[in-house]
Formats: sequence, C-alpha cells, structure tokens
Amino acid sequence: MSAAEKTDVPKPNRPALKLVKTKELSRDDWLTVRKQGIGSSDAGTAVGLNPYQSPLELWMVKTGRDADLPKIDPNDETSPTYWGSLLEPIVAAHYTRRTGNRVRKINAVLQHPDPDKSWMLANIDREVTGAPDVQILECKTAGEFGVPLWRDGVPEYIVCQVQHQLAVTGKAAADICVLVCGQEIRIYRITRDDELIARLIELERQFWHYVETDTPPPADGSESADLALRCLYPHDSGNHLDFTTDTEMSALFADLVNLRADIENREELAALLTQQIQQRLGNASTASFDSGRVSWKRSKDSKRLDVEKLLLDQPTLLQQYPLTRPGSRRFLLTPKTMNGDTDSGQ
Repeated sequence: MSAAEKTDVPKPNRPALKLVKTKELSRDDWLTVRKQGIGSSDAGTAVGLNPYQSPLELWMVKTGRDADLPKIDPNDETSPTYWGSLLEPIVAAHYTRRTGNRVRKINAVLQHPDPDKSWMLANIDREVTGAPDVQILECKTAGEFGVPLWRDGVPEYIVCQVQHQLAVTGKAAADICVLVCGQEIRIYRITRDDELIARLIELERQFWHYVETDTPPPADGSESADLALRCLYPHDSGNHLDFTTDTEMSALFADLVNLRADIENREELAALLTQQIQQRLGNASTASFDSGRVSWKRSKDSKRLDVEKLLLDQPTLLQQYPLTRPGSRRFLLTPKTMNGDTDSGQ
C-alpha cells in the first residue's frame, strides 16, 4: 500500500458525526440529504460492483438529474424495498434471539469525521450494544431472484456497503443478518479491513469527483447505464458529428459493427441447432442429454382484445380514449460496404 493510500485509512474508534437526525425526517427530505454525499448503500455502485445500479445512474441521482428515472415506491408491495423495510425489525429481533446481542436503532445520517472525507455518509440499520466483538448490524432480505447472489457468501457490493459503514464509524466489525426466501436466517461477520477501506475510499473519491465537476462517469454496458443514457439524452437535436478523423471513436464503431455481425451469425447457428433438436423431438414434450435437458411444451391458450377490429367497429373510441406513447431514440448502425457505400442500418 502506498503512503498516499495509508493517509486515507480512517482512524479506529473515532466516532462518526451525526449529520442530521432522521426520526422525524420525511422520505423526500432523507433522499435530499443523501445527495450530499456517498451513502453506505451507494458504495458498491460508486465503485462499479452493484448489479442493480450503474455509476452513471447514481451520478444522475447525486447531480439532480433523476427526475425522469423510475422511482421506488415505498408502498409498492411488489417491490423488494417494501419487504426489506417491513421485515427489517423482524430480522433484527431474530438476530438478537439467535446471537444474544442486543441492538438499537440510530436515527441519524452519519458523516465521516475527517473533513476531507465529509462526503462519506452512512445509515446504520442497528447498533449492537454490549458486545465486545461486533458493533454494527446490517439487516437484509433476499428473495428468489436475489438468492443466487448470496450463494458464495456476502455479495461484493454488500461487503463494500459494510466496509464503508466501518470506515465512517471507525468501528471494528459488523454482522450481516439476511433473511433468505422468508424462512432461513444467515449471519455473516464482516471485520474491518483497512487496506480494502483505503482502496474503497480512493475509488469513491474518484466517483465523487465526477459529481463535484458535473462530469458523467463512463457507461458500463449495464441495463442501468442504458436507462440512464436514455433519460439523460431523451431527444436528439438534429446535429451531425463527424468522427471520421477520431481514431478512438472509429475503432469503437468498427468493433461494434464486427461484434453485431458475429452475434447475428451465432443467432443463426443457434436457430439451426434448435430446429435440429426440435425436429428430433417431434411430438415429445421433453428430452434429456448427457449435459442437460430441454422441454418443448405448448402454452395455454389466452384471450386478448382485438383492438384493431374494435376500432373498425367503433372508430370514435380512439378520440374518446387517446393514449399518447412518447417516442424514444433508436440507435441504428450503417456500416460501409466493400465499395465504400453505406449499408442499411442495423
């Protein structure tokens, strides 16, 4: 570790500052406070390890460009966030029952005590009291879609979250208590790793520099980054940019053209192999192989409204119940052919 990295290691046992009390804070006000820095749940995103959110989307949130981004409804009963909040006290109570460690809520947004790290914020689910070996409890819930991330232990982005909490608070260890599929409790111990914390602070500082300079971080190829770009640039101006002399951009374009052509060829090959297997299956529903199995079953019939026929019979309905769907930008490739002309868009 370099000397510069060592200066970023938080001093142990130095208490965090209480930036604002949250007991009577509305959710909107709480979200506004979170925009003042990188919270513990932002840490994994800021360093590019959150599978659910990209640094670009988080940057839009921190810089106030999130008006068009989908918002989590805390009252949406189909949302993991809703069930996570609802079950948090139950998970905490079961942790106490399992370990004997007593816990209490900290109704505040915490801030790193070092002035040069004042952008490091943290919300702690529970403080563990009276236990010499652990000081923080992080409560989690994992449904059927989130369970695979916990197959090999604590997901990386959660490790970042907890190490960020330990950095802000100066504490030595935290327990993660996760409720898996509503019926299994798992408890993981995360001990303070100063070397990891130094690297985490370094990467988070780079992200926060993007926020302070109002510079968008690079897209990372995720669905979240795609959504962020569509919200960041929803309309085209009609202007034309000439990248013919930009070797980096031209190389990117050429790579994308070649990659799409390769994908198209592979999709054709996949279709051929699928049809060959289907032809051998005939009327059979399933088949097994030495490396797996396939199924080819008919789905149930369904009924849908024939809107086109309905409008032919009652054309005034369109004027009575109009629904405007906003247009979206389409990204089309037009590669040059062998003779130098442009081919049709991909």
